[in-house]
Amino acid sequence: MDIYFDFNADVPNKESIQQLDDFYSNKNIEVIKIEGFCDSIDTKNYNKELAERRVKNILDLLKKNNVAIAENVSLISYGKDFELSENQSENRKVVVTYYDTERDFFPESDIPKSELLKRIKEEKKALSAKFQKVKTGDFIRINNIHFTFNSEKIVPESYAILEELYMIMVVNPKMVIKINGNICCNPNTSVTKLSYRRALKIFNFLKDRGININRLAYHGFGSGNPIYPIPEQNEEERIANRRVEILIVKK
Repeated sequence: MDIYFDFNADVPNKESIQQLDDFYSNKNIEVIKIEGFCDSIDTKNYNKELAERRVKNILDLLKKNNVAIAENVSLISYGKDFELSENQSENRKVVVTYYDTERDFFPESDIPKSELLKRIKEEKKALSAKFQKVKTGDFIRINNIHFTFNSEKIVPESYAILEELYMIMVVNPKMVIKINGNICCNPNTSVTKLSYRRALKIFNFLKDRGININRLAYHGFGSGNPIYPIPEQNEEERIANRRVEILIVKK
């Protein structure tokens, strides 16, 4: 949904206010991304700040009207650092991305599926060698255990990495690990439930395969342990922050 603003304004114009009024009535909506844009007039820094205000005001309006907001909603402000339309009024906008919780299966990553499959295959191939080199206290970062948006449901293709992790635990019977879940995008670092559920999902996968629970632990950090500052600047940074880390407790 595109929401438009008048020149130099950080509140929506009349037409978009009406559009938002209609939007509020759909109770199955969950907002997953809000992106702010500006026209090419004024300085880069000013336009970035204006875009941030537009994003914040739309977020506040949605919350005020009880629209569901994803726990790890992406808030992105581009200013004028994007492909500008020749019609300046079309650049003064906020884009709200959402999905219908009753109908849609929304992928968490914006990376094309073919590229994700390639990354999963490459990471699975390299995982065993990483575990061979580690010592107690080391972390192994896993970037390609992907989940359905705002849930702990694992994308089917990512089970290949979990199966590889299971085999590593089998061939290293003395190894004890802690599974740490991290999410992206949310500046509120106290929101940790989703990362806990995801870490627990991996814990249960290994436990159900027969790995003794004395060799397993889990924890959710929310967005409190990011690799890149929040808000992230692009999808690659969001993927890096939205990760699983394995702490080697004992080897």
